[in-house]
Amino acid sequence: MPKNNSLQHLFQLNFAVLLISTSGTLGRYIDLPVPVIIATRALIGGFALYCFCKWKKLSFIIKKEDRKVVFMSGVLMGIHWITYFYSLKLSNVAIGMLSVFTYPVITSFLEPIILKSKFDKSNIFLGLLVLIGIYFLVPEFSFNNTHLKAIGFGVFSALCYSIRNVLMKAKVKAYEGSILMSYQLIVVSVLLIPTFFIYKTSGFQEALPAVLILSLLTTATGHTLFLYSFKNFSITAASIISSIQPVYGILIGMLVLKEFPEKTTIIGGLIILSSVVIESVRTYRK
Repeated sequence: MPKNNSLQHLFQLNFAVLLISTSGTLGRYIDLPVPVIIATRALIGGFALYCFCKWKKLSFIIKKEDRKVVFMSGVLMGIHWITYFYSLKLSNVAIGMLSVFTYPVITSFLEPIILKSKFDKSNIFLGLLVLIGIYFLVPEFSFNNTHLKAIGFGVFSALCYSIRNVLMKAKVKAYEGSILMSYQLIVVSVLLIPTFFIYKTSGFQEALPAVLILSLLTTATGHTLFLYSFKNFSITAASIISSIQPVYGILIGMLVLKEFPEKTTIIGGLIILSSVVIESVRTYRK
C-alpha cells in the first residue's frame, strides 16, 4: 500500500475514533431514558445515512444469504449501545468507556473462532491484563455497587460490539460501509420504536441538539467511517489503532462535564490500554 494512502486511511480511522468518542460525554449529558436516546439516535442517524446513500446512488440490495448476518449485526449494535449507555448512566465517562474498551482484546479471541483464523496464544496474556485493569476500575466487589454494575454492562456491551465487528468484517468487502450501517440503524429503529410509548419523553426538546450531534456526527459519520476502515485494516488492528478513543472521551468528559477520573480508574485504564498498545505493536510487526 502506498505511503500516502496509508496515512490517509490512518487519518480517516482516527477521525472516526474522535467522533465516536463523543458518545461517552453525550450519553452522560442527555437526560432521557436510555432506550429513547438509542431509538432517536438510530432514527435520525439512519435517515441521514439513507439520504447520503441515495445521493451517492448506492445499491441497497443485500444478497439473501447475507440478510441474516446484517440483521443480527443490527440487533447486536442496538444491544451494544443500550448497555453502553446504561454503563455511562451508572458511573461516569471514564469507567463507562474503559469497560467498553475491553472489546479489542475480546475481538482478538473471537476473530479466530468466528472467522476460523489462527489463534495467537499471547492473547491469553492480554486477556489477563484486561482482567487486572477491570479489577482496578471496581472500587468494591458488591452487587449493590453501581460502578460494578456499570462495568458489567460495559463488558457485555464490548462483547456484543466485538461479535458485530467480526460479522461485519466478512461483509464490508462486498457492500459499502454506509449501506451496512444504514440497515443496522433501520433494524435498531424498528426494534426500539415501542420505547416512545413505554417511557416518558419529557425534556426531549431540550435534549434535541445533543441528540442530533449524537445521531449525525457520532453515529452516521463516525461509525460509518469506522466500518470503512475494515477494508484497509484487520478488525483487530482497527480496534487496536482506535485505542486512543477512551483518552479522547475522558478528555471531552473533563472539559464538558468536569468529570475527573480517580487514581484507581487511571491505573485500571492504563493497564487496559497497555494491552491494546501491546497488541497494536505486535500486529504492526506481523
